[in-house]
Amino acid sequence: MYLSRFLSLHALWVTVSSVMQHYPSVWGHYDVCKTQIYTEEGKIWDYMACQPEARDMIKYVKVTLDPPDITCGDPPETFCAMGNPYMCNNECDASTQELAHPPELMFDLEGRHPSTFWQSTTWKDYPKPLHVNITLSWNKTIELTDNIVITFESGRPDQMILEKSLDYGRTWQPYQYYATDCLDAFHMDPKSVRDLSQHTVLEIICTEEYSTGYMTNSKIIHFEIKDRFAFFAGPRLHNMASLYGQLDTTKKLRDFFTITDLRIRLLRPATGEIYVDEQHLARYFYAISDIRVYGRCKCNLHATGCKEENKRLLCECEHNTTGPDCGKCKKNYQGRPWSPGSYLPIPKGTANICIPSISSIGTNVCDNELLHCQNGGTCINNVRCQCPPAYTGILCEKLKCERDPGGCSHSSGQGAIAHRLLLLLTALLGATGLCIC
Repeated sequence: MYLSRFLSLHALWVTVSSVMQHYPSVWGHYDVCKTQIYTEEGKIWDYMACQPEARDMIKYVKVTLDPPDITCGDPPETFCAMGNPYMCNNECDASTQELAHPPELMFDLEGRHPSTFWQSTTWKDYPKPLHVNITLSWNKTIELTDNIVITFESGRPDQMILEKSLDYGRTWQPYQYYATDCLDAFHMDPKSVRDLSQHTVLEIICTEEYSTGYMTNSKIIHFEIKDRFAFFAGPRLHNMASLYGQLDTTKKLRDFFTITDLRIRLLRPATGEIYVDEQHLARYFYAISDIRVYGRCKCNLHATGCKEENKRLLCECEHNTTGPDCGKCKKNYQGRPWSPGSYLPIPKGTANICIPSISSIGTNVCDNELLHCQNGGTCINNVRCQCPPAYTGILCEKLKCERDPGGCSHSSGQGAIAHRLLLLLTALLGATGLCIC
């Protein structure tokens, strides 16, 4: 008898553990959109906020150069070695594979020696400025999750601007200015991200940290995403709950890390000196061997998948939503206005699912097949859900505390999870004939 009870309790614990693994960890990965849970009424769907995993977004980028003929090699020309600016016997020739430096070499796999890289024409038209725009387009809204990293093979430029677009390149805003002399180049005092704070994290700065000409170990330029995250999540990003809370409640902060396009504006090549050596203009050009952009598809917390279809990234929408960014409700699921998911309350957020239109289901608001009352609610005569004390909404899909002036605290979110687990334990113990005494 005791053995059978032990085995029943063990089975119960395994079941509870399997359910708990669907809940995100203490700060939430948001990698599950829904899961089935047990209630007194049987199994129901429990919906939660969800988002795709971060990935290398360069795999899906389209690159455009302006002017379009700025790449070296047509016609062939010689340029000076990067390590020795007076050794000018290197050749760029677009018609010869070994000597060509096309734009796609900014995005190929690195690790080979010598490095492969894109290269511009030399500054042969000095004093006319050598300006190049490199535009990276995704035709999809992207949320950045890691630093943008650009590796130069020509020495980092004396002047550069990194810009972003949120409307597919129609308008542009600066992300960061880079210069050997910020005051002279852009009339801005030099700063670094370390000079910022939670209150000034959105400030557009000019930095001199990444503009040092021909030094041997000075190839990389950063746009520091993680350092900005750290103002909210701590130096090792351990408190992601705090960051997610800020992203959820501060649209300007969320938009700051969101893009559809990036533009690298190269304004002056690395000179390594105050004056340009007009006798050796083949020393001056731009060359980029690698660009890294990590992020995730923006799906408004309504999807965990993002697929490439017809050379375009599309969210694999759930929660009865649709569109490239899951930005609207599906047909016949417009029983209330569309809303993005929410990271709050931690750890599983709020799904804000689209619910069936009343006209599409007759007079039924709920039933025991497709339109389950959520979070332990009970369907009364197919016309309304009787919700547990902590929940409200047509299908008991919202926490009541969301309507309070102070919002939902961490403890209220934990209380909701405890409520679900209690329902689960009650149902399972009843199935095994055991009781909690």
